[in-house]
Amino acid sequence: MLELKGLTAGYHGGTVLHGVDLTVPPGTVHAVVGHNGAGKSTLVHAVAGLLRPTAGSVRLDGAEVAGRAAHRIARAGVGLVPQGRRVFAGLTVDEHLRLSYRPPATAKEDGARPWTPERTLELLPRLAERRTHRGADLSGGEQQMLALARALLSTPRVLLLDEPTEGLAPVLVRQIHELIGTLAGEGIAVLLVSPSPALAAGCADTVSVLTSGRITTRLDGTAVRADPAELHGALALAPTAG
Repeated sequence: MLELKGLTAGYHGGTVLHGVDLTVPPGTVHAVVGHNGAGKSTLVHAVAGLLRPTAGSVRLDGAEVAGRAAHRIARAGVGLVPQGRRVFAGLTVDEHLRLSYRPPATAKEDGARPWTPERTLELLPRLAERRTHRGADLSGGEQQMLALARALLSTPRVLLLDEPTEGLAPVLVRQIHELIGTLAGEGIAVLLVSPSPALAAGCADTVSVLTSGRITTRLDGTAVRADPAELHGALALAPTAG
């Protein structure tokens, strides 16, 4: 379980996140939506250890991880799929997976089945077809799948997705929806951030609206799918950056 309490963070002395509280139980998807500049990527970076919080708590299954180095948070069980994919242009799919894979030293206490390169390719068969292709030769959707596979190779308990459908065609967006659901079904706690209410409505158990670094609305995902008007209304009322 991922638990944030009073999470505050920012850059160069300025504050972007103002006391964010949220919880992501295992096997669920929590979507945080908001306009550009609302603090979504800052939230992901603070959880992943890429940005040191100035106040508050980040707990993973009850253990405090706020302020730890990013590699230690990753080893504790947090996987990150960053905005923009960030794959290496000159490395093949196989090379990405081989470099990212770290076999677990011991069996997971929760009994989770480890993610191996072979298992990720079973989940993402298109990557299996492209395994000898370099990152620069992959489509945007294929690069996103590769970024996801890379994150899974640490067998995370929590998966952070930063705008995972950015720039993708609608058919690929639907595939990402399905993959997120599959991973939650594996017991992974998924926290995704996106400006898109459609993504949140498509796969989230809980939807929170982030406005100027604060959670201003929290909605049940099933209710949002049945009637997205409240979510759209909350976003319409949120100020935009600039």
